Amino acid sequence: MLTIDGSFGEGGGQILRSSLTLSLVTGTPVEIINIRAGRKQPGLRPQHVRAVAAARTISRARVEGDKPGSDRLRFEPGPVTPGRYHFRIGTAGSTSLVLQTIHLPLSLADQRSVVEVAGGTHVPWSPAFDYLNEHWLWALRLMGLSTTLTLERAGFYPRGGGVMRAAILPQADRPIQPVTLTYRGRLVEVTGTSAVADLPDSVGKRQQQRACKRLDRAGIRNTIDLRRLHSIGKCTVLCVVARFDAAQSCHCALGAKGKPAERVADEALDGFFHHLETDTCVDPHLADQILLPLALADGPSAFTTSRVTGHLTTNAHVIQQFLPGRIEIEQRSDGTGLVRVEPESGAL
Repeated sequence: MLTIDGSFGEGGGQILRSSLTLSLVTGTPVEIINIRAGRKQPGLRPQHVRAVAAARTISRARVEGDKPGSDRLRFEPGPVTPGRYHFRIGTAGSTSLVLQTIHLPLSLADQRSVVEVAGGTHVPWSPAFDYLNEHWLWALRLMGLSTTLTLERAGFYPRGGGVMRAAILPQADRPIQPVTLTYRGRLVEVTGTSAVADLPDSVGKRQQQRACKRLDRAGIRNTIDLRRLHSIGKCTVLCVVARFDAAQSCHCALGAKGKPAERVADEALDGFFHHLETDTCVDPHLADQILLPLALADGPSAFTTSRVTGHLTTNAHVIQQFLPGRIEIEQRSDGTGLVRVEPESGAL
């Protein structure tokens, strides 16, 4: 039984999710203590409980402490079983984070899986569906992992009600491929989508115009499309993808009550321009999301990131509790970083 301190580093739900993923992949029983100890509402929240339930379901795990508010969890996994699964969070809890908890274990299984998750598809503090579909899947393909995503219905905070479906093809006996993303080359173009749900088209148009104006002013070739989303709640989202010769980055922002459309566009574009000012390949959010699969790859990987975050360093710490090998994060004086991942041969 491996013990993980949930208060380490940034001390959030990522420690729980990464521990569950690694427990499933390695077959290691784990006890997580001090879960989210420093947060305003410590312990497990409903969306964390649903992530535990998803991990338990795909492996028939033995679980103790999986209740809202619990600060301790014991998880003893069984063999991961591919199949068709449906998970309902019941709130606007993040569908993306539940999916990412079980995605890698199901990818390493020997048969195809289809996972449907209902809840929030576009909610704060988690990857929006667009980010997963346009960017996370791109990174997975570099590693040889194959998944397709479908948005059945968008779900925004606070009502939720969204539905996302993932078709996960088995990795079987093919190893995860190492990745080197240290040179991005020239910026080719920026593409994106300005989407609205249950709001006038003019709101999405204002987001689009603000984003295009800033990109045009910088002399950057761009195409931002307008889109309407089917949803039970009102909201907007702007997502832009910057494509370079040898890399890409993605930057999203969500609307909120009383938040001007122009501010939504500015949040996404501010993230893009900050990344552009550096010479790095991987945006801060993707950096911690690709770290875990790269720790299981068939060879060393390296990437540069435009910002070393607490999520990245905390995730590295958790991974090294489960797996042999080495993760080195070299933070530069400007906040950018070089990450090297050297798995030990035969770690699985």
